[in-house]
Amino acid sequence: MDLKQFEADNSGSFRLASRIPDVCRTEDCCLGVDEAGRGPVLDSGPMVYGICFCPVSKKEELKDLKVADSKTLNEAERENLFQKLDEAQSYVGWALQILSPNMISTSMLQRTKYNLNALSHDTAIGLIQYALDSGVQLKEVYVDTVGPAEKYEEKLSQRFPGIQVTVRPKADSLFPVVSAASICAKVARDRVVKGWNFAEDLGEMDADYGSGYPNDPKTKEWLLKYLDPVFGYPQFVRFSWSTAQTLMDSKAVPVHWFEDKRDKLSFAAQRQNNRSMLSYFSASAEGDRAQQTHRFFSERRLKSLKSL
Repeated sequence: MDLKQFEADNSGSFRLASRIPDVCRTEDCCLGVDEAGRGPVLDSGPMVYGICFCPVSKKEELKDLKVADSKTLNEAERENLFQKLDEAQSYVGWALQILSPNMISTSMLQRTKYNLNALSHDTAIGLIQYALDSGVQLKEVYVDTVGPAEKYEEKLSQRFPGIQVTVRPKADSLFPVVSAASICAKVARDRVVKGWNFAEDLGEMDADYGSGYPNDPKTKEWLLKYLDPVFGYPQFVRFSWSTAQTLMDSKAVPVHWFEDKRDKLSFAAQRQNNRSMLSYFSASAEGDRAQQTHRFFSERRLKSLKSL
């Protein structure tokens, strides 16, 4: 698992994949999808989505590797199981999508809202499509749900017709192929956390920030300690999370964007002086419409119709 490219620039999204086993291109395969690091507000590493796939005929062999939900294993156990999966590369393949905290936050705060569920769905769909594009003969897909399982299952079934899709809560404890995906994702995240390169100069930073979840006292203490009153948080904090936003609102310096106000005033003036598009279809405007036709319509020789 070579993470050097992501470590060199950990501000965006990065895909990493194993070699595709030859048998996966000739036999019907099953594939599992799971993630690691979805919940924390404070995160010196990304959210990682993982897929793992193998021939349907090899399900029992995958089960014999004793894969389990990564959350029930310690780091050493996860590393050991990932090594076993890597050694089974003759019939097991995997792929990962690493989403940085910065990428998650900027996506969620962009003008057109893109929430975490939509981001998660699109990432999972992208990985499944990657497997198909790589020639993997997918017949079964198992997914740990994000949001309502029935709606997510319907969405994936429509997106990938001809593939049997099963979406379940706690799928990582029900299906070995999802457990394997969970292990791949968590191992990648653990390694990224250890090798994280900070874009900001934080001096002697305290790395003991607890679990990263907002109800952890150590996490709250860290968030208060490293909140810059002007620039906010370093990139590895998910500043789109309500916990971080609340602290910035209460502890940071308010910022007023005067340019935004001018834009709003200018827009309001334009609204007063310009006719709404709907007015061109209004009977009351017929009297002066010919004299005040906008150049958009006259240049294209467009005329209003009184009836259809």
